[in-house]
Amino acid sequence: MDIKHAKDYLYWLYYQYLLVTCCYVLEPWEQSMFHTIFITVFAMVVYTAYVFIPIHIHLAFEFFSHIYDDSW
Repeated sequence: MDIKHAKDYLYWLYYQYLLVTCCYVLEPWEQSMFHTIFITVFAMVVYTAYVFIPIHIHLAFEFFSHIYDDSW
């Protein structure tokens, strides 16, 4: 994939993002506020998933391993 094709693809993805979120109808200052809030919420979701999902997977593994170990 050449650089121009990758650049065009990123522009296309950004255009799709604007269409899906209806940001293209907002004024520039409203767009910047929306993007800031969206990025903040997305970062919090990613951080929360990074912190809590491994703990829950570990607890579920311990729970099911105790169930199957006790049954034998």
